[in-house]
Amino acid sequence: MINQQEFTRRRRKLIEMMDSNSIAILTAAPEQTRNRDINYPYRQDSDFFYLSGFPEPEAVLVLAPGREHGEFLVFCRDRNPDREIWDGYRAGPEGTCKKYGADDAFPIDDIDDILPGLLEGRDRVYYAMGKAPTFDRHLMGWVNTIRSQSRAGAVPPGEFIDLDHLLHELRLFKSAAELKIMRTAGEISTRAHCRAMKICKPGMFEYQLQAEIEHEFAMAGARFPAYGSIVGGGANGCILHYVENSAKLKDGDLVLIDAGCELQHYAADITRTFPVNGKFTLEQKAIYDLVLKAQLAGIDTCAVGNHWDEPHQVTVNIITQGLIDLGLLKGELDELIESKGYRDFYMHRAGHWLGMDVHDVGDYKVHDEWRLLEKGMVVTVEPGIYISPDNTQVAKRWRGIGIRIEDDVLISAKGPEVLSSGAPKTTEEIERLMAK
Repeated sequence: MINQQEFTRRRRKLIEMMDSNSIAILTAAPEQTRNRDINYPYRQDSDFFYLSGFPEPEAVLVLAPGREHGEFLVFCRDRNPDREIWDGYRAGPEGTCKKYGADDAFPIDDIDDILPGLLEGRDRVYYAMGKAPTFDRHLMGWVNTIRSQSRAGAVPPGEFIDLDHLLHELRLFKSAAELKIMRTAGEISTRAHCRAMKICKPGMFEYQLQAEIEHEFAMAGARFPAYGSIVGGGANGCILHYVENSAKLKDGDLVLIDAGCELQHYAADITRTFPVNGKFTLEQKAIYDLVLKAQLAGIDTCAVGNHWDEPHQVTVNIITQGLIDLGLLKGELDELIESKGYRDFYMHRAGHWLGMDVHDVGDYKVHDEWRLLEKGMVVTVEPGIYISPDNTQVAKRWRGIGIRIEDDVLISAKGPEVLSSGAPKTTEEIERLMAK
């Protein structure tokens, strides 16, 4: 659990990065309609939550450095006993100060009267323009109102600066408290993958494995998956973002499961591939062992001082050479890498940042150069090989094999720490677990 002291430290760090006489503004995530008058379960915007821990919609967060009566302000919904009977309790302005540490909080309905006064006289506004178009228009309207009063001495902000650049750099480096949550999310998610391996058998449906996985998440307190769970049996494993999860699992096929829980706003992201009947065929094992070899080598390069692209390049080299050795690719290694000839089989990158979002924020390049890996970053390493059932360039026995292996890796001073090591991933370990 992230405590209020940490949220305060985050806001203080951001304020220290801001220019003098500036102001930062963030909006809460809007509620999303599922159908008619029913909304999807609400999840707060990650940036908003990162700075406040505040979980409600219809809110605006303001950081006003140097403000005499406090620098952390929130506009939020007022208490409303009638609506709370229907929709649940609200903190209200008083509760927002008491529970979430706001220096001042105001009803959201009063924002037109108060926020222009906070903007007036500030040189710069830090704000993620384009993220909330409706609020963009309100904000520009307030600025234009201040401009119209310039003859009376009002001073509008002279510059807008993208808030994401500063805030996302902060989010890229995980604190001890964040890593504790992410380790737990990894443990819950690996247990779910083990559960799927143990229960899987021919004749089950993909959605039944999905149900087993997500039940394990929820029973451990992670009530929602971090993203739509992928359960792809047979050729469905060759579809990178397959989420239909409706097919029957067949004897002799593999099943690829890409699923991770979200715990206290932090994501796990794990992929395992295993045989539906508990036993790899020779072709499946050959492809699997190649992907695993690439993944382990990629993890080994997740070290302080290496650049972001190194794990990917390592996996490309190993997979390309392995496909040549198996006769699935023809040509010289360097030429195939230069021409990206491997992309018919391996068409995505080897990983991404991980944190509050499953594809987390943070720049991958700095000044057009791959950024160096640093202590506290968390990445995924997820190479894969996907042999389309329609690929007539390879022998039929290879077609329809889709394999991906993915783990969550912390960059630490002691070397890479795999946060998702609990789920078996050698063919021997998998077959042994499934045999039980």
